Amino acid sequence: MFDQSKSLFEKAQTLMPGGVNSPVRAFRSVGGTPVFMKSAKGAYMYDVDGNRYIDYINSWGPMVLGHAYEPVVNAIQEYATYSTSFGAPTELEIKVAELIISMVPNIDMVRMVNSGTEACMTALRLARGYTGRNKFIKFEGNYHGHADAFLVSAGSGVATLGIQSVPGVTATVAEDTLTAPYNNLPAVQQLIADNPDQIAAIIIEPVAGNMGCILPQPGFLEGLRALCDEHGILLILDEVMTGFRLARGGAQELLNIKADLVTFGKIIGGGMPVGAFAGRRELMEHIAPAGKVYQAGTLSGNPIAMIAGYTLLNALNDNPRIYSQLEEKTTLLANGLREAFGAAGVVYQINQIGSMISVHFAEYPIVDFTSASGANNELFRRFFHAMLERGVYLPPSAFETWFVSNALTTEDIEFTVNAAKSAMQSII
Repeated sequence: MFDQSKSLFEKAQTLMPGGVNSPVRAFRSVGGTPVFMKSAKGAYMYDVDGNRYIDYINSWGPMVLGHAYEPVVNAIQEYATYSTSFGAPTELEIKVAELIISMVPNIDMVRMVNSGTEACMTALRLARGYTGRNKFIKFEGNYHGHADAFLVSAGSGVATLGIQSVPGVTATVAEDTLTAPYNNLPAVQQLIADNPDQIAAIIIEPVAGNMGCILPQPGFLEGLRALCDEHGILLILDEVMTGFRLARGGAQELLNIKADLVTFGKIIGGGMPVGAFAGRRELMEHIAPAGKVYQAGTLSGNPIAMIAGYTLLNALNDNPRIYSQLEEKTTLLANGLREAFGAAGVVYQINQIGSMISVHFAEYPIVDFTSASGANNELFRRFFHAMLERGVYLPPSAFETWFVSNALTTEDIEFTVNAAKSAMQSII
């Protein structure tokens, strides 16, 4: 079933560390051979061996309308004839910025970068430059990219591989990174009390997606906002996953929480390599060349990424019903999975908000990294492979959220639920 993938992976391991260009792709958490993809369309991906999969990764979020969305593909093809890169300003960058600012609350200006990592890294630099403070608070299991400061108690691939400390991250950098359990407001209060007038920012995934999908408990984000206001700390919402996926204005809109700075990822490029950070004018004008906090990138505002993102965001902006449709489909999936797991007699937790969902085989609520780590992740490993064999592609880690696309049909969801029932019968 995976002969070509096995052959390619053997070759890849001689050419790339671990055979991959991003660690979670290596299947270390679930075992087995990574599946090498050849093409994708709508809700489906096709591998090099000719197998078709219903996709619940969707390039880790941005394919909210499905793969190879035709208006985006057509726009990319047209703009590629102009040039793939100018290294100079274009009018298109202005149009994308205007569109983002019109959709997202609490922002006046935006700076395009090349990845979610770069967006979060520079937002933190801006917070430090603006406040004159060095320390910041992040949450255990939240992943904000692979910049040194963010790899302390990180989620995503770091959690998947069980890496407790990352070589190359110096003690000095780590000392400025303060960590608290997700959903634990008293722990944050204690960190602020222990480090008076030293904390520049609190950065958080408003809905965690890198230790599974974990929702903020009532009052948690509001409590963080109040603490930031009281102590002159900037609140950075990492919306690399949630931005434009949970709502037109992202988690800020859906959860009614106000950020000082917000970061975005590849959804603003229709899946192309791109990111951005945005905020109030008084903050953003500290970024060079308007201010002295430096950031630059030759490919920032790349025209191919910009036209792809402009086309996708316009589609989302013009049809807000997409978000209710996505939630309905994800709820249908969640209910079907509950039926499948219940019939198998296994304990489980399903976390869902909008079109983000995750499964944890545990008998207690999953509210933070500790509870996610204590789930039966060996059972998840078996479930993952059983679903893969049945044509359903899930994230290859229990520490990653699933993403639903609007290309998914009711029949696709029914297929997924039936595959889950069959999978559980085969592994229990």
